[in-house]
Amino acid sequence: MTPRERPTVLHVDMDAFFVSVELLDRPELRGRPVVVGGRGERGVVAAASYEARSFGIHSAMSSVQARRRCPHAVFLPGRHARYSEVSGRVMAIFRDVTPLVEPLSLDEAFLDVAGAERRMGPAPEIARHLRERVGDELGLTCSVGVAATKFVAKLATEAAKPKASEQGPVFGSGVHVVEPTETLSFLHPLPVQALWGVGPATLSRLGRLGIVTVGDLAVLEEEVLVAALGRSQGRHLHELANGRDPRPVVPDRQAKSVGHEETFGRDLHRRSEIERELTGLTDAVAARLRALEVAGRTVTIKVRFGDFHTITRSVTLSEGVDEAPTLRRTART
Repeated sequence: MTPRERPTVLHVDMDAFFVSVELLDRPELRGRPVVVGGRGERGVVAAASYEARSFGIHSAMSSVQARRRCPHAVFLPGRHARYSEVSGRVMAIFRDVTPLVEPLSLDEAFLDVAGAERRMGPAPEIARHLRERVGDELGLTCSVGVAATKFVAKLATEAAKPKASEQGPVFGSGVHVVEPTETLSFLHPLPVQALWGVGPATLSRLGRLGIVTVGDLAVLEEEVLVAALGRSQGRHLHELANGRDPRPVVPDRQAKSVGHEETFGRDLHRRSEIERELTGLTDAVAARLRALEVAGRTVTIKVRFGDFHTITRSVTLSEGVDEAPTLRRTART
């Protein structure tokens, strides 16, 4: 069998990564509901332990709401330098196995292990080996999905992960394997929003067609989907629903965007205050652009109001920039 006919793609996702890193340094907090994020009125949950998730706390929730759901939760400020340091060690373990590592974020990556099977055994064995190394060397846990394609491997990871319950964390299998012959039986019972690209608007359109599961979508004629969603998205979703995803694992993807954001403890009303903060934000973005030796043409600002309503505005320039004064002038407009 060729690699694509075998489950040689791994999707590895660290379990509650930010919180797990904090617990390495604060082991006395293990077993307690722990939240990483700002505690103030403007705070937002960046990560939650599975104990905290059992109270319905999740990332992007306001800290006020999180405290309301679990008054005895422990809130810790984020330490992104520490998370980046540990992430580097995690990715180094991955690259010990295969050079084909495609990081998606600090705590998540795709691996193509077809070339490692001769020395390390089949992909499921490699997945279990990775989990053991991450646990033994770093004291962290991860979940791994194994499949023939990236899309199915990512969904398989969800099946392997721990789950929150009212009785506390329910630990998953850690590794979930979807053989190519099992792909459709795995995919088709899932809700259609499991497909990449199905957001609220698309979900509403599909609902009007009577589509609830991935299987419902898979049996629909592609032309019907194209008529309802447009050529690009219709074909894309039809391919995924039928288990087809030809994208290879691309190592060390170049960042498509560079940004910096700040949550303030109080509202900023005066333009002078906002522009002072804007200076700091654009300086940080410019420094990161130069460190990466890249430039950007589209400048975007995101503004979040006191009621958590959020807007974005952007402008595309004629050429790439990496200098703070130009970014600042553009953002001010």
